[in-house]
Amino acid sequence: MSGSASVVVTGASRGLGLVTAAHLYRRGWRVVAAVRSPDAGLKRLRDLTGAVSDDPRLTAVRLDLDEPALVVEAAAEIVAAVGAPDAIVHNAGVAAAGTVEELPAEAWERLFRTNLFGPVLLTKELLPPMRAAGRGRIVILSSQGGIRGMATVSAYAGAKAAVERWAEALAAEIAPFGLGVTLLVPGAFTTEILEQTVSYADPEGPYGALTTPLEKRGRRAIRLAAPPERFAPAVERALRERAPFARRAVGLDARVLLHANRLLPARVMHRLMATAMGLPRPGSLRGTVHPPSGRPSISG
Repeated sequence: MSGSASVVVTGASRGLGLVTAAHLYRRGWRVVAAVRSPDAGLKRLRDLTGAVSDDPRLTAVRLDLDEPALVVEAAAEIVAAVGAPDAIVHNAGVAAAGTVEELPAEAWERLFRTNLFGPVLLTKELLPPMRAAGRGRIVILSSQGGIRGMATVSAYAGAKAAVERWAEALAAEIAPFGLGVTLLVPGAFTTEILEQTVSYADPEGPYGALTTPLEKRGRRAIRLAAPPERFAPAVERALRERAPFARRAVGLDARVLLHANRLLPARVMHRLMATAMGLPRPGSLRGTVHPPSGRPSISG
């Protein structure tokens, strides 16, 4: 795929989605940025790429993955603009922090709506023209949490694990029609996700001894994260995959996790992850008494 091939990038107004959309535009793709605020998203992309306002290779549609009707409308706008897209990059997503006991049901519902149900519906709406065209690549961003469940991000990890299974099944269904799927597992990249993550963790609650050190470790890890510009070429390579299904890690930390999870017994991985994350030893908090958890806050 090259030249005027079209690609839909969700969440293209910031972070990995922004740099990916800009990179693909510079590489000659016709980019449709699917974002909550098209005007603001287009401005960021034009500022980053130098594209002129009437460039047909850079357009935007409004997409709110939490609203099914708006997802259907966005898909119709995409088809009207470019016909059957040559590729979709499912980048948009949200995260939340907190233990299972602290996370409200609404947080679970939102994470699954945005990270799973919305992308599934957008794909469902775009598949008929892509299937009729007999071509197309669907690139889906997973997460290290989707490979291995991690303390305090159970809802996010659960949603991303579901995304993994969906992508595998989807690839098997659409391969006979000439379409393929690539799962990308990003490592740590510098984006605003930590500041945008809603935290339900209560530092004074029963899990304070677990969540407070984890948050500090997370912030230290972000300082060592790679710049997001290093991620975008991996997306372009994924768009050029020919295999019906592929899973690629992007970043050293993601590659290590992917290989370790494949090779090591589950019990060993569980212990290694707990040690790496600095979790309290098994049984060490037994018998502690704490008041009910407090209200959620925004990390950062």
